[in-house]
Amino acid sequence: MTSPAGGAVPVALGRRDRAPGPMPTGGPLVDRFGRVHTDLRISVTDRCNFRCVYCMPEEGVPFLPRAEILSYEEIARVARVARELGVQSVRFTGGEPLLRHHVADLVGMVAALGFDDVALTTNGTGLATLAPRLAAAGLQRVNISCDSLRPERFAAIRRRGDLATVLGAMDAAEAAGLTPVKVNVVVLAGVNDDEVVDFAGFARDTGRLVRFIEYMPLDAGGGWRRDEVVPAADILAAIAARWPLEPQAPTPGDPAPAEVYRFADGAGAIGVVASVTRPFCGTCNRLRLTADGSVRNCLFSDDERSVRAVLRSGGGDDEVAAVLRQAVWGKHPGHGINDPGFLRPSRSMSMIGG
Repeated sequence: MTSPAGGAVPVALGRRDRAPGPMPTGGPLVDRFGRVHTDLRISVTDRCNFRCVYCMPEEGVPFLPRAEILSYEEIARVARVARELGVQSVRFTGGEPLLRHHVADLVGMVAALGFDDVALTTNGTGLATLAPRLAAAGLQRVNISCDSLRPERFAAIRRRGDLATVLGAMDAAEAAGLTPVKVNVVVLAGVNDDEVVDFAGFARDTGRLVRFIEYMPLDAGGGWRRDEVVPAADILAAIAARWPLEPQAPTPGDPAPAEVYRFADGAGAIGVVASVTRPFCGTCNRLRLTADGSVRNCLFSDDERSVRAVLRSGGGDDEVAAVLRQAVWGKHPGHGINDPGFLRPSRSMSMIGG
């Protein structure tokens, strides 16, 4: 069985399934189902200067006390241990990571550890001025969120900020060498799904990879509804009706969440992240460090292990490594969004880090 992108579709397993054997104490970060974890998402803050309708309420958002946020030295230490355990790529997230003061210093500390890929996801509002500094510190590429190409609609979805600033951030990123620039679009039924073809045209015109993301149940307000999800199949069909698409084979050894499709005439590519309708849990290689020092093995799991407690109690690197191993070993075979007993995670996307 193959997916539309040509890759194997992993067999769906029940969330309580277990693989036999004890947790390994050496080697790479492997879970009970044989998935090797080589990607670490690092949330540097839970704060954000936007209030996107699919993520945060407009008012009354509680933020973590500063004393609970990991310092740059603590983050760099966890990253170093993760690198020693075989993690090859890191991505800085938030909240909005560029709100953290002197974040380029953190990028430099982590990049110096020798990761193959150092990336950052941002809403773009502070990127234009910081892009040269981030690139000089060792950042390699950026993902920029942009949910509409219409100024008024952009403002309605984001509730703050403006489209021109975000588009300018894309240009600034490319000028600084932070490429390829990927553009993340969360598609909401009845809100911006009529812009799917417009965004595909934007990808063709700019050469940027636009990634259409299915709306996930990670909003702080708890208002997610399945009928607001625009399936990846519908997105692809709308684009293909205008410009024929061809699936692009995934890079060997890179279980990226997006299925990538080239335009048949060679004018660029688009991607879809089908977390809800076509889960890719069987090849997931991601581990997450929250801003307050919890290690999570899945966006949709409330299973957390505090590495901050180890760091601040004088624990050694072997204890930090043990937290990472335990988190990975406890990972379920899938996120279970489509299971009858699925429970939303207690933390929202801005609190976890994308």
